[in-house]
Amino acid sequence: MSPMMRAAVLRTADRTAPYGESRPLGLEQLPIPEPRAGEVLVRIERASLCHSDLSVVNGSRIRPLPMALGHEATGVVETVGDGEGSVSDIRAGDRVVLVFVPACGSCRACSAGRPALCYRGAESNGTGDLLHGPALLRTPEGERINHHLGVSAFAEYAVVARESVVPIDDDVPFDVAAMFGCAALTGIGAVLNTAAVREGQSVVVFGLGAVGLMAVMAAAQIPGTTVIAVDPLPSKQELGLSCGAQHAGAPEDAAELVREATDGGADVVIEAVGSARVMEAGLGLLARGGAVVSVGLPHPDQEITTAALQFAGMGRRLLGSYMGDAVPERDIPLYLDLWRKGRLPVELLHTDTRPLEDLNESLDALAEGRIVRRIFTLDD
Repeated sequence: MSPMMRAAVLRTADRTAPYGESRPLGLEQLPIPEPRAGEVLVRIERASLCHSDLSVVNGSRIRPLPMALGHEATGVVETVGDGEGSVSDIRAGDRVVLVFVPACGSCRACSAGRPALCYRGAESNGTGDLLHGPALLRTPEGERINHHLGVSAFAEYAVVARESVVPIDDDVPFDVAAMFGCAALTGIGAVLNTAAVREGQSVVVFGLGAVGLMAVMAAAQIPGTTVIAVDPLPSKQELGLSCGAQHAGAPEDAAELVREATDGGADVVIEAVGSARVMEAGLGLLARGGAVVSVGLPHPDQEITTAALQFAGMGRRLLGSYMGDAVPERDIPLYLDLWRKGRLPVELLHTDTRPLEDLNESLDALAEGRIVRRIFTLDD
């Protein structure tokens, strides 16, 4: 009999909040799959709960079900797949951060140096498969369980494509490393890659979840920047100040904060809410030549309405940023080095660590803004 593992499986997206009562995620016993050529088996040490997980549970992001959720995690490589095209640069015992876009390296986006937009990775993520082949997860009876973003990290083990892991040094605590595969790449990358914020510029960040707070930290470590953190919750505003913002306030105060703190408007607005209305508001806060960077994932039905003339007439830009336009093999080591130097105090975002059994209740806490990054341990 194959060895078994626990995995959090979503079978329907019609359960409503409070999720602690409706319990959409069930811990199921699944056989541990064996990696194929080009894949690795990772023992998950820590996995974080992200709004991208919540959006699958509440139906905002349509994914094929049943699906084993979880996409932001860290762990240790157990085995690598054999055969032609087998993995040669990763070994058992290596610590890794898991990445939710497995980049093929050869499609149009990868060839242009934008692996976060990989066509083949997006296709396999959308179908619940892995980059190198069909889904491997099965119930003991043989029912297919789809992979979430090529990772499915709310489990004791995960088989992933080699392209879904980035090796890290042993000095990085698992509770820190867990936040670098999604929140750090997305938030920090939006500032450093997509917006390319320069010294002395002003940056407004809407939405102070983990991604937004990572953006605050990234902007604050650039010399001479003015950083304004915006969120409706006072507790999040305080956290924004702790992460390096000089100013913080509620959304209704944003225009006044920008007037007081900048000379004619913000250079960059980071939208980390997932709201078309916030995108529109952000455009109105920009200086001439400024840019709104859309990081959050709005519901597919949302649309924006704005004055077209501001783009050519005022040089304003609206930029999309997926996974922070990151190159994970380059950026994760770079961001970890900034963390080592004390310039990215990501520990401030770690709310607590819980057992995997607390996932459903944690969905409510995330939706209500009571946690930033709750990390789950897979220990018994």
